[in-house]
Amino acid sequence: MTTDSSSTSRTTDGISTFKGQERALRSDRLGTGGLLLSVLAATAPLMVVAGVMPTTFAVMGIVGQPLLFVVLGAVLVLFGIGYAEMSRHVHNAGAFYAYISRGLGGTAGAGAALVALVAYSALQVGIYGIFGFEVSGLFATYADLEVAWWIPALAAALVVGVLGRLKIDVNARVLGVLLVVEVALVVIFDIAAVADPGPQGLSLHAFNPDTLTGAGLGTALCFCIAAFLGFEQAPVYAEETSRPHILVPRVMFLAVGGVAVFFALSSWALTVAAGPSAIVGQAQQQSAGLLFSLTESRLGTTFTDVLHVLFVTGMFAALLSFHNVVARYAFAMGREGLLPAAFGRTTGTSGAPGTGSLLQTAVSVLVVAAFAVADDKPAGDPTAPVLHLFTWCGNIGALGVIVLMAAASLSVVVFFARRGAAGAQAWRLVTSAVAGIALLVIAGYTVKDFDVLVGAGPGSALSWALPGIIGLALVIGLAQGLVLRSSAPEAHARIGLGNEAFQLEKAAEKAP
Repeated sequence: MTTDSSSTSRTTDGISTFKGQERALRSDRLGTGGLLLSVLAATAPLMVVAGVMPTTFAVMGIVGQPLLFVVLGAVLVLFGIGYAEMSRHVHNAGAFYAYISRGLGGTAGAGAALVALVAYSALQVGIYGIFGFEVSGLFATYADLEVAWWIPALAAALVVGVLGRLKIDVNARVLGVLLVVEVALVVIFDIAAVADPGPQGLSLHAFNPDTLTGAGLGTALCFCIAAFLGFEQAPVYAEETSRPHILVPRVMFLAVGGVAVFFALSSWALTVAAGPSAIVGQAQQQSAGLLFSLTESRLGTTFTDVLHVLFVTGMFAALLSFHNVVARYAFAMGREGLLPAAFGRTTGTSGAPGTGSLLQTAVSVLVVAAFAVADDKPAGDPTAPVLHLFTWCGNIGALGVIVLMAAASLSVVVFFARRGAAGAQAWRLVTSAVAGIALLVIAGYTVKDFDVLVGAGPGSALSWALPGIIGLALVIGLAQGLVLRSSAPEAHARIGLGNEAFQLEKAAEKAP
């Protein structure tokens, strides 16, 4: 563990603590609105409606996608009950790994920390692929310019890197404006679809349980749960709110409930506009162009052009949101000795985790550059960034977060049982156990169908190599935890304690 005289101090109950404001994120930066917008931006609603939903209809042939969002929403609400209760007891920018370490121990927490860092980094980097592809398409369509996909992708990485070093409340305003406009346009489409339905009228067939049958159901679960990713990030910002024990649970339930209802209604609107019997065929024919085709026939070319632009800005909002999360995980890990100490300091007056932000910017630039170099065909492969960078990294990240949620569900049960609160928290422990089992099933389907998720053929090395990245991160993290437990038990004991150690030190300094 790296230490210096300015950043570490005496121990409290055998656990090393920090002094210096740079070891804590600035509190009172976010209220309910700012926190909710920061979290929801990661869901990229327009990207889900225009990209994930048509893909799920086309590849899996599941007409009942609206019902699937309702079912997944219920599972994630069950998960959120215990997760939210945990957030009242643990306030740490390391969220997932902090919770897991409190329940399952520091070694498990170290493993979860690296999985979280890799998973959220992959989710963010993957979006650069589809972002660059879409911006390149906008230049070709509206400016008659041929721009390689990686140029706007790299430019976005640099802009996101700059914004990531600013105050989180400034970021929240940027995210808020982009998100509100994006959601408004999707709602307008939903209303237009209901007002002008397809040949089968206002059919509720998509909510019929019979539509959730077939071999593609497990894979559809994997696709659709990825649309929810973002709500679980609320605890990451706990240190930057004034009342985390109130705001974090409130925002989580608002987010998961709002996302479930919004996506269920929007996917239903797609089935209404196309017709339940035709939605799969149209999605297979038009892919990501499905939404834009349906809006153009109802709302005109101008609205569809604006929708294309907002499709891009929505992805930018998701890029910034995930970037902020990765930076905070790196900050929490640096503060607790799982990364070099430089990552555990904030930057200047902004109070942002600047070193973590720089790390994610560097990773993004390097990965985009690697995919750009690999796209070495004479005219380039215009779909490579989408089919490879976006799908590979997106599904690696989604698998990592699903595994983390399952582990967090178990840690909730163990945490309260060890504290002798199993009786008082019985119903929360039951919901956590049920959610954990459901999430493990989804994780199993994700690994089993990974070749389908990333578009690889049966027997492709990608079907085990890509999910193996999450497994490798877990193994390396666990090994680091074991080494720390043996060589630096004080550092091992601090894993998951986070800002609590800093607060204890501040209290000790103020004591006479």
